[in-house]
Amino acid sequence: MTDPEDLLRYGGAQADEDGEEAKKKKEEREQKKAEVRKRLEEAGQKKKKKKGFLTPERKKKLRKLLMLKASEDLKRQQAAKESERLKVLQQRTVAMPNVESVNDKGQLEKIYNDLFNRVCQLEEEKYDINFVVGQIDSEINSLTIEVNDLRGKFVKPALKKVSKYENRFKKQAAPGAEKQDIRANLKAVKKESVFTQLASKVITFF
Repeated sequence: MTDPEDLLRYGGAQADEDGEEAKKKKEEREQKKAEVRKRLEEAGQKKKKKKGFLTPERKKKLRKLLMLKASEDLKRQQAAKESERLKVLQQRTVAMPNVESVNDKGQLEKIYNDLFNRVCQLEEEKYDINFVVGQIDSEINSLTIEVNDLRGKFVKPALKKVSKYENRFKKQAAPGAEKQDIRANLKAVKKESVFTQLASKVITFF
């Protein structure tokens, strides 16, 4: 007869298989953790690289380049405006004729009339331009007032400082004005010496 305790297994092949599976799962878990950790480290390094791209030296150099570019653009714009101004002046100005070499009176009168008509034409153009500019300025002012009203902002005007008693003194100094007695408005105070006040206090104390 065999003992039933001999039939029971303590450990054996099944226990070894369970231990190997647990070990494999643990290794897989550790491997996944390592992969996740590696990804996080790589992402952190990328962020650090992006943050440190603009170092103080690079910022300084970039600022200098931007300032140089802005100054060059400004000079180019000024040169373009100056050339346009000279072009307009050349178109509007007329070359003065050499009057000293002209001996004919009729020709001199013709030159004078041409110059006079030119000046009159320029004055008319100037008047028209000033009128248009004035209209535009008034429209701009009205629009700014409307915008300020819509925003609820009131532009405080510059007020002149005026003395509070200036009008009163002017009325008093005016001829025919009744003289007011300033002392009448003062409060009447009894004159008492310091000794009498002290004596009264001492008497009331005792």
